[in-house]
Amino acid sequence: MQDRKKVIPVDKYIYEALYNKKYGYYMKVNPFGKSGDYITAPNISILFSEMIAIWIILFWKKLKSPIKFNIVELGAGNGEMIFQICKTLEKFPVIKKSYIINIVEKSPYLKSIQKKKLKNYNITWLSNLNDLNNLPSIFIANEFFDALPIKQFIKKKNKWYEKNIKYSKLSKPKFFDVLTNIKKLEKKIGFKISEGQKFIEYSPLTMKYLKIISKIIKFNRGGLLIIDYGYLQKKMKNTLKSISKHNFKDILENFSKSDISHDLNLKLIEKIVTKLGLKVNGLTNQKKFLQELGISERAEMISKNLPFSEKVNIHFRLKKLIDDKEMGKLFKVMFITKKNTKFKIGFQN
Repeated sequence: MQDRKKVIPVDKYIYEALYNKKYGYYMKVNPFGKSGDYITAPNISILFSEMIAIWIILFWKKLKSPIKFNIVELGAGNGEMIFQICKTLEKFPVIKKSYIINIVEKSPYLKSIQKKKLKNYNITWLSNLNDLNNLPSIFIANEFFDALPIKQFIKKKNKWYEKNIKYSKLSKPKFFDVLTNIKKLEKKIGFKISEGQKFIEYSPLTMKYLKIISKIIKFNRGGLLIIDYGYLQKKMKNTLKSISKHNFKDILENFSKSDISHDLNLKLIEKIVTKLGLKVNGLTNQKKFLQELGISERAEMISKNLPFSEKVNIHFRLKKLIDDKEMGKLFKVMFITKKNTKFKIGFQN
């Protein structure tokens, strides 16, 4: 790809780097864990997935305990979270026969890892969310939306430019701004995304997923739980980053060999879902969400009679999930539902 003489938008570059069928980063490697490029909450401690399972049970009860309902994980990584959720839900006979597990996974490589790990469970892999059955659906997106390609726009002298990447045989790729008509984008998405902004990050794929999910939730009931890097300020900023071996790298280097992600502007997501006829039912950080669900008490319970070294390990992992200097405040939790749904568990403190 570097040899081509061309200029492409940032989102196309990210898509090729991550999802190209031949050489895309997510299509050929397992990026998770110590030996990978980064580590996610479900791989730090099973307590994280247990809390998500408990939250699912409580929300299912709020939905008046439908006889059958969907749990849909968006981008299941190495399968660890849904594996632990299944293990936890099996302990509750009241819900055991009600849930149907679905996974949306683009990467054939990660899908094969998931299938090995989850071979003892009845799971449907969806290539398209539109294939989901007409049942109440609880969508779980842990570090999913941050990995979707984004477009970037910058305002200079009252004119908007889209950030592109320019390729040349003679030099490394470089960023290149192309004059654009921002009103075309605003007409397409249905609101003034440029209002009060000097910089814009917008993901067409995020919009696409939210449109499909909103239709499903409106017609069949349910909700979407998002856990991800995010910020609450209205003003957007450049959050694009590349991670390899747990360190930040130059976006334009290591093409297809490192992860590329961004932080979610949660005010923008709120605008989109409101436009789609849903509401943000809850918004908090990972620390408050997990603590309200009882993660600290659960850690105490399971470590009570263990040897000191194992007890320390459990609490060390817990600290990574909820400490202010670790994932506690960095990760945000957003819950999206129909306008008339009232369910605040996990979002009250």
